[in-house]
Amino acid sequence: MSDACGCGHDEPRSPGDAEVAEEREPLRLWQVSELRWAAVAGVLLLAGYGSGWAGGPDWAALTLQASALAAGAWTFVPSTLRRLAKGKVGVGTLMTIAAVGAAALGAVGEAAMLAFLYSMSEGLEEYSLARTRRGLRALLALVPDEATVLRDGAEVMIAPAELRVGDVMLVKPGERIATDGIIRAGRTTLDVSAITGESVPVEAEPGSEVFAGSINGTGAVEIEVTTTAADNSLARIVAIVEAEQGRKGSSQRLADKIARPMVPGVMIAAALIALIGSALGDPLVWIERALVVLVAASPCALAISVPVTVVAAVGAASRLGVLVKGGAALERLGVVKTIALDKTGTLTRNRPTVHEVVAAGPGFSKERVLALAAALEARSEHPLARAILAAAGTVPVAEEVEAVTGAGLIGFVDGRRVRLGRPGWLEPGALAADVTRMQHSGATAVLVEDDGHVVGLIAVRDELRPEATEVVTWLRDGGYQIAMLTGDNRATAAALAAQAGIEQVHGDLRPEDKATIIEKLRGEQSTAMVGDGVNDAPALATADLGIAMGAMGTDVAIETADVALMGEDLRHLPQALEHARNARRIMLQNVGLSLAIVVALMPLALLGVLGLAAVVAVHEIAEVVVIANGVRAGRVRPSQMLRSPAPAAAPESALA
Repeated sequence: MSDACGCGHDEPRSPGDAEVAEEREPLRLWQVSELRWAAVAGVLLLAGYGSGWAGGPDWAALTLQASALAAGAWTFVPSTLRRLAKGKVGVGTLMTIAAVGAAALGAVGEAAMLAFLYSMSEGLEEYSLARTRRGLRALLALVPDEATVLRDGAEVMIAPAELRVGDVMLVKPGERIATDGIIRAGRTTLDVSAITGESVPVEAEPGSEVFAGSINGTGAVEIEVTTTAADNSLARIVAIVEAEQGRKGSSQRLADKIARPMVPGVMIAAALIALIGSALGDPLVWIERALVVLVAASPCALAISVPVTVVAAVGAASRLGVLVKGGAALERLGVVKTIALDKTGTLTRNRPTVHEVVAAGPGFSKERVLALAAALEARSEHPLARAILAAAGTVPVAEEVEAVTGAGLIGFVDGRRVRLGRPGWLEPGALAADVTRMQHSGATAVLVEDDGHVVGLIAVRDELRPEATEVVTWLRDGGYQIAMLTGDNRATAAALAAQAGIEQVHGDLRPEDKATIIEKLRGEQSTAMVGDGVNDAPALATADLGIAMGAMGTDVAIETADVALMGEDLRHLPQALEHARNARRIMLQNVGLSLAIVVALMPLALLGVLGLAAVVAVHEIAEVVVIANGVRAGRVRPSQMLRSPAPAAAPESALA
């Protein structure tokens, strides 16, 4: 647990402890020790109340309640005492004082209830952190189990950990690259979406830098190793995520910030009451009043005010398709001021589509250009093939289709030689201006040649989600600062950002770059990062709040993030923000009421106006009030924008 909560688990885990820690991570709720002890405390507490209601002997009820208190307190009292020895205080300190004071004055049942509630909330948060740490394994799964290296003219299979700088790896089509390096021989296309977020494969040739976890396309390549497996791009991502999770784990929560100045003040006040009162009057009377003051100042309502609100709000969010990982995440979601958005898979659908088709002359129609391209792509595994096939009305049969590594496809359609490929391999001729225009708009340009003549040009682009512009407008009107962070090229990023209404754009970013920019934004105001891929993990972890697009996202993005939007509708983002703001308002109301009760009770207890029974009764009433108020956070109140269905995207025909 966090260092601030005072319940133990104070030390953040280092990357070097990952394998050992993995063995101890709870996989199920019942494996969390705090929850097991809380369950025991709950059963004993119910049994104690049941014994009293059934008319059993007082000693039986008291024994059961005391046992419940011991079981619940075991999860936080020992660690609280260790922290106090170091001069640290937190909610655990307040809970310990409340439990000791109530028990000393005979209110054992109330002390047991507080211990039960607190141990339950701490156990649930520990489980949430364990799930987040386990998500890092999704990163390491991107590295293949074996790598092929060329040594003494022969191919040798070795583990990635055995790779040395200067080794030459042989990576065949379809294989993942084991570590970072530079291509020395061969041409290919690479799926680098896991590393840079690039929505379409990139061309790679001798001299191109490649990264661990990238998937090789159509051609075999020889890669000179430039980093060891322990220091490659994926390993650096893991290090960033773990370091930033440690930072978040030690951040103070709302109740801890209140507890820090409150606890010493209460302890000093009670001690002074006992000492001064004993010196001026009856010691027994003033020691009892000091203990009553301790109970009066105990955080009975405060202890449950935030947890109740969190449970209600998180449960309601889950019904909206928003997964919020605990109270700390909910609190941060309610105060963020800057929203950084990844492009691919977040603002866009991560589904490239044919954006435009241009025919070279009157002799060829756009339909024919698409048909020729689809005929070759039908025999291809290239990621753009699906977009072209989906746009084509008819698909002729192509024969003798061959892939030219890093260039395109060659085949025969109706006995005529057809080529499909990138500009540079095919000369655009009269279509040169159209190629420039398409590339400037951020689209991927593909030329089609029939019998030696370029007959058309196809632009493929990953379009914005239909609701993206509406969401950006809502965020901007709500006072949020918005930035786009993407691994795509600057032209693509600028074009789509302008379409969405985003002015602050950062393109050509690697994961480390995203994390650096997020760190700068955090220096100005509270920042949330929204992303869906492995490449977003460092930024998600570095931000004050990480938000993952769940259905489209990778496991590591979902597990690294504090909040996951489980659907594909980006409008869940403003809905989640609005919901969290409302929940935070209720939290502050509950905390304010709880503190007001303490402020009112302490002087009354000091003057002897209220005794222990009255103080306990007021606390019980306050608890009922804050519970009722906290439950209101479970009500979902979407804005008008979210009550109506997302506007359908205007059909954009590539043949228009």
